[in-house]
Amino acid sequence: MTEVRPMTERFSRRTALGGLVRSMRPGQWSKNLLVFAAPAAAGVITERGPLGDAVLAFLTFCLASAGTYLLNDARDVDADRRHPVKRDRPVAAGQLSVATAYVVGAVLIVAAVLVGFVVATPLGWTLLGYLGLTTAYSFGLKNVPVVDLVAVSAGFVLRAVAGAAATGVPLSEWFFIVTSAGALLVITAKREAELAHHHRSTSDPNERPTRAVLSSYTPGFLTSVRSIAAGLMLVAYCLWAFEGGPNAETVTGTAVWLQISMVPFAIVVLRYVQLADAGVAERPERLVFTDRVLIVAGLVWAVVYAVGIYVA
Repeated sequence: MTEVRPMTERFSRRTALGGLVRSMRPGQWSKNLLVFAAPAAAGVITERGPLGDAVLAFLTFCLASAGTYLLNDARDVDADRRHPVKRDRPVAAGQLSVATAYVVGAVLIVAAVLVGFVVATPLGWTLLGYLGLTTAYSFGLKNVPVVDLVAVSAGFVLRAVAGAAATGVPLSEWFFIVTSAGALLVITAKREAELAHHHRSTSDPNERPTRAVLSSYTPGFLTSVRSIAAGLMLVAYCLWAFEGGPNAETVTGTAVWLQISMVPFAIVVLRYVQLADAGVAERPERLVFTDRVLIVAGLVWAVVYAVGIYVA
């Protein structure tokens, strides 16, 4: 018995540690790569100072999002235990205590904000705005039709804004429009896939979906919003490219490369629309790393864009 107890305690600690890591949702942290968008688009990401600040901004958003996930799992533990999928989350499954989730979540969020203000005051305020938005979303906005689409999209946009705030890069109106429209496209496609999955998985038309707000949406409405977002994204990017991008006034060759980049950019957008129409965009963070057309077109766009901004 004296040997079993230490082994059991070590096993419990490993289980709790594994549950803590899983509750932080590291698979979702890829969304925070958006903080590199503004400095990369402005052509300063290769400079040591902006690159370091962007990396720190990425880390602060990973801390903030991880803390938010922990607090949400602790607060929603009873509801999650009744959910067919969420009941397997570490807190709901009893692998991680509610108290631990609350404490670690709060520590991560406070650390993220403090580091954010140390890096740059605008980054700290952006983090506070993001945390305020996610809190409002968790406590009610997620159940308000249309508003939930805008709220989640705004979370993506704030990540991009954070990169500019950390590095001191001014945001152009075109960058903001493209980012906002792209975020709306992604979240609308996600809702479409979730609604389609609900319709396929139930034979009772009166059964409510697990995400309550889906009951307020129709496939036609979500398709219309997706089309608007995709169209706005393409038009805004094309107008920006024809203006020559961020270096138009100093580098004459930039405009040509940015105009060429419209082709792979359009392929990326249209391919994503096609996948969304097929109802397979429920997990966008996986989709962009598994679909060959998206990967190849995205890499071609990145190369052409980089040549225009950093070489031409």
